Amino acid sequence: MLRPWSAGEIAAVLDGTGSAHWADDFPAEGDRVIAGLFEQHPAWLGEHGHRLIIERDSGLVVGSIGLFWPPSEGAVEIGYGIGASRRGRGYASEATRALADFALTASDVHTVVASVELSNPASVRVLEKAGFHRWATEGNLARFRTARPDRRER
Repeated sequence: MLRPWSAGEIAAVLDGTGSAHWADDFPAEGDRVIAGLFEQHPAWLGEHGHRLIIERDSGLVVGSIGLFWPPSEGAVEIGYGIGASRRGRGYASEATRALADFALTASDVHTVVASVELSNPASVRVLEKAGFHRWATEGNLARFRTARPDRRER
């Protein structure tokens, strides 16, 4: 399940107080970085912004995912992270697919992109399982994308 960040959660991540509603390994460093950037990028808290990933069985926050809004030339970038204790359960792929599908409903978005280091095969697999396709490799970085059906390569 995905839901928006609350102001209280952002503050708790930034000051390190934590929450009983978080997995023991949330937040990760990437979550702290994102929380610190919300003030500079208020659109990230909007309808097409960043979300917390909630484990259905426990109700705990286990990671985060987000769109780096606004889109540029019809494309928006997605990023995600799951706490180590919850990796390998399909949460990242499920959340990535759901948020990408949602982003593609926006009139000004036709493509969702993601970049991943080739040294991170688990993240490569997340994107592949979420329906993304590799379209470029630049050094140690693989670029993936998914697009609206009317924009997909045939």
